Amino acid sequence: MSDTSWTDRIVGERMTVDQEFASQIEGSQFSNQQWSLIMTATEFEIEHADNPEQAQIVANTDNLDGIIPELENVQTGMGAMAGGGAGGGSSSSSGGGIVDSIMGALGMGGSDGSSEKEQREAAERLTQEYATELQSHLESKGKWETVRRTAADG
Repeated sequence: MSDTSWTDRIVGERMTVDQEFASQIEGSQFSNQQWSLIMTATEFEIEHADNPEQAQIVANTDNLDGIIPELENVQTGMGAMAGGGAGGGSSSSSGGGIVDSIMGALGMGGSDGSSEKEQREAAERLTQEYATELQSHLESKGKWETVRRTAADG
């Protein structure tokens, strides 16, 4: 279902969008290392590639379940460096990082299941925002139509 030929053609554009998207990562609940792991598990697809009016890049997050438990390990392994070096970190969480971990261990941050569910939902939202920004970038550079046709032919 996923076709990598169109994604291979936009590697340079993705690098540009990655740089532009960095501020959204800093404002999220995820560290850069966690975001890298999320992106590794995410595939981008073009839905309705054969229809110019409906075609859009979407984030396929079916593989996130395999890495969500690992996100905490990445954060824990980073220790204070991730929390202090991420530019303030979370805007949607009261503490973030170590504080959230302690609260969770004390049973005050919700169950692990809901925490993982919340992480998955946040990762899904952020990856779709990235997909939207990537498509917008391709459109602004005049490359979207070629990319869409390549995906439709694949």
